[in-house]
Amino acid sequence: MAGMGREMDWRGVEEILGRSARMILSAALVLPGRRDLGPAIALAEAAEARGYLEPVDNEQLKDGYVRYLRLRAVLWEAVDALVPLIEWEGEMDWGQRLRAFGTGFCAAALLVRAASFVVELAGERTVVWKALDEEDSRYGIERKSFTAIYRNLASTRIMWRCYEAARYYELHREDLEVAMDVGLFRRVFSLLREEEPLIEARRSDYVKRGLKYRLFDFERRNRSGYRKVMFHLFELSGRAIAEMKQPFVKPVGAGKRVTAAVRDEIGGMLRAGDIVVTRHDDALSNLFLPGFWPHAALYIGSLEEREAMGVAMEGECRERSGGVVRFLEAKKDGVRFRAVEETLAVDAFTVLRPRIVREDLAGVLGKALKHEGKLYDFAFDFRGADRLACTELVYRSYHGVGSLCFVLGDRAGRMCLSAEDLLDQALASGEFEVLALYGVGENRMWTGEEARDRLGRSYGSAAWDDHPRHPRNGE
Repeated sequence: MAGMGREMDWRGVEEILGRSARMILSAALVLPGRRDLGPAIALAEAAEARGYLEPVDNEQLKDGYVRYLRLRAVLWEAVDALVPLIEWEGEMDWGQRLRAFGTGFCAAALLVRAASFVVELAGERTVVWKALDEEDSRYGIERKSFTAIYRNLASTRIMWRCYEAARYYELHREDLEVAMDVGLFRRVFSLLREEEPLIEARRSDYVKRGLKYRLFDFERRNRSGYRKVMFHLFELSGRAIAEMKQPFVKPVGAGKRVTAAVRDEIGGMLRAGDIVVTRHDDALSNLFLPGFWPHAALYIGSLEEREAMGVAMEGECRERSGGVVRFLEAKKDGVRFRAVEETLAVDAFTVLRPRIVREDLAGVLGKALKHEGKLYDFAFDFRGADRLACTELVYRSYHGVGSLCFVLGDRAGRMCLSAEDLLDQALASGEFEVLALYGVGENRMWTGEEARDRLGRSYGSAAWDDHPRHPRNGE
């Protein structure tokens, strides 16, 4: 959005507003509320009393913290996308400007609420604070991440910005209600109304929280003063998690390794029903997600391909699926039809092709298309189908087709399937083959057996363990 010119029309503005609204609504569904803090606070109090976290408790605490960081990053992304609209001097009607402000302020209110709850959990408990400040390379969490969050929540500059936004919201509440009384924005405004008591309560809490942070942080740093010299060279700059990047992965300003020529090459190979698993080298979306391969999308083919199989699409969906749009993909802004240029704006990908009959493939696509328009599932819990994560779209499209059966895993009480679990199970089933691989080892396309070989090596897959070319199997 930086550099957005006056030539942008109202459709472009509405697309940005709608995308941000979908991200916020999806995140809000799984952000913790005060009633969710009870078990976590009991765990934290017990750990503080004994002076340490037991392994199971530590994993439970970290799992909740990682979920919070993931949602926090998404909400910040929504805010960042909206800021240029709020400041833009081009043609935009008053209603659009109000929707931009209201949507951004809703995201900011949710951010402050979630951060407040995390600070309430750990801010006065040294054991928990220390655990959340630990570096965790599995999820890209930097050392002292919680300290940065606490510092930002106590920042006078941030407090003042929140106060000014709250005043603007109060002055224009009636106009905002009218402007946002359309589509998804009704739900966003409803969220804002639910946040009003907390927004008001924060006014008197801002100064108190800032003083409390400074007092407790001084005491904490003095208790652990002997470590100060040891860790001096590893001090973070104090920036927020929202500003984190994956450092040293690629040169600053470098583009995606999958170029337009590569997209054209793989585009000529893809067929409806192919599963495309992707990776960004340095994207914020990789943070807080374990594994080399974090994301999956479904190739739905061209309109001609689907019509040949008798897979019909109606109304707007059919129109939007024409032209370059070839994927159905669940991302932060929901389950939507996407262009090749969007889905394959990545650094690496692999393509799985199903070995199923034409009639079954038509059924797969028919089931998949019914999920278009749903919100994203940030809880990664596959037990419900009202919101979908990226791999859940593939799971719900292919599970039960022929003899294919995916097995969900229990991750901290949530039944889900990671992208790498999906790869393992798809290949082990014998119902899929590796069509192509790009961006692993070298920036070139691999196909056939060489693609499967390199795919297995890329993340130490279970499927690779039993592969005939595995070293321990004689080759």
